[in-house]
Amino acid sequence: MSLDLLRHLDVLHDPRFAASATQPDPSVILSENPATGKPLGGVRLQDADAYDKCVAASHAAFLRWREVPAPARGQIVREMADEFRKFKEPLGELVSLEMGKIRAEGLGEVQETIDIADYAVGLSRQLPGQVFPSERAGHRMFEQWLPLGPVGVITAFNFPNAVWAWNAMLAAICGDTVVWKPSLLTPLVSIATQRIADRVLTRHGHPDVFQLIIGADDVVGHRMVADRRFPLISATGSCRMGRAVGRVVADRLGRCLLELGGNNAIIVNDDADQELAVRAVVFGAVGTAGQRCTTTRRIIVHEKIADGFVSRLVKGYQQVMAKIGDPRKEGTLVGPLANARAVEGFLAAIAAAKQQGASVLVGGDRASLPGELASGHFVQPTIIRAPAGNKLPIAQEETFAPILYIFTFKTLDEAISLHNGVDQGLSSAIFTESIRASERFLSVTGSGSDCGIANVNIGTSGAEIGGAFGGEKDTGGGRESGSDSWKAYMRRQTCTINYGGRFELAQGIRFE
Repeated sequence: MSLDLLRHLDVLHDPRFAASATQPDPSVILSENPATGKPLGGVRLQDADAYDKCVAASHAAFLRWREVPAPARGQIVREMADEFRKFKEPLGELVSLEMGKIRAEGLGEVQETIDIADYAVGLSRQLPGQVFPSERAGHRMFEQWLPLGPVGVITAFNFPNAVWAWNAMLAAICGDTVVWKPSLLTPLVSIATQRIADRVLTRHGHPDVFQLIIGADDVVGHRMVADRRFPLISATGSCRMGRAVGRVVADRLGRCLLELGGNNAIIVNDDADQELAVRAVVFGAVGTAGQRCTTTRRIIVHEKIADGFVSRLVKGYQQVMAKIGDPRKEGTLVGPLANARAVEGFLAAIAAAKQQGASVLVGGDRASLPGELASGHFVQPTIIRAPAGNKLPIAQEETFAPILYIFTFKTLDEAISLHNGVDQGLSSAIFTESIRASERFLSVTGSGSDCGIANVNIGTSGAEIGGAFGGEKDTGGGRESGSDSWKAYMRRQTCTINYGGRFELAQGIRFE
């Protein structure tokens, strides 16, 4: 099945693919199916020379690509959207196979790529700059937005297709080129994605607009971050990784677009629609086996309804337990974690929570599955209730696994304080029927949620492409996808034209 998928997506013809690699070879990494623990194929790592050739080709392509009118660039992106539509099912299945998210989420990820490409097409006829009134007679003042240059894009394993597209499609219509360094956990998806896009770009005579470089951090990643040829580095990953990237890019006075960790919480008020809240919490906490940056990791529930609400959650989780399995099969709700190290991190977090006085209400161990899935990286979605006083240090950390911590509150101010009391600030939500409570949570003074995303009666996970995606604090402050996120990929230029023919200075200065 895996070879059929790779053949369908033309991965087998890529020079980086090494299906026959069975002997230990430091130049080859094996892509693993996390549901079985078995290799899918080998990928040859690229070295420093390949990196330099890749960046040089990207820069040369930029000099040509920026001369293409933006609406014409948009039409090429439109054709890429159509190409991804054509390959949506096999590419979505490859995402499921290599990353481990359930099939519906794999297909949804490719749909997100299609959606952002469609969004970029419309944007290619806008890219607006403002016109300002000049204080000088016979002068016109305005701003325009210009292509930035080659953009370095570093992505994580959990969204091996869509996050690249968020960057690549917007960068392309802005006149930039992209060099993509994907996660080494999902190289096959990246090769397939690149080849699908290349079909269109090559057809139009622009084969080097998107480049793919698959290499180790110490060979490729560190070079990319420090490379002055990239005016912008867009990096998605852990907070630790983001700090390292940010320091290096700042030292060379480059730009960063950082999308880092999230320790997302939902406040459940005593007047909440509990059925609606339970459904949102279960999807937010269990979806993608807890491996989204927007995963719901903490629930802060009013003490009046806490016991009943938690009981509902436990029942929901018990139903989900029966639907852990092969992520490609219909009906599966929970797939595997990325690798064995992720499983160990899951178990370590649970052990720490117990030592800190918390109670495991459901889950808390590896998931035992039959047949070839027995060697997969499956765990049980877990609910942990914090001890009295809400003191649970492990909940300050983001564990990339399906662990949900339960806290209680008396007043909304207390709940918001608990909510904001972590280092990350990505996504947040409140469930309430009270307009006062919802407006307090969304306070225009900034005293409510301190996250980049704040929702009412909807969960933390599942953002649409039309709004800017990103967070504050240790989440990095970056914004991708919709709204005015395109500005990150362009440089602003303020222009003044003297059409009156008279020498005149601003601020009334005379220099005769």
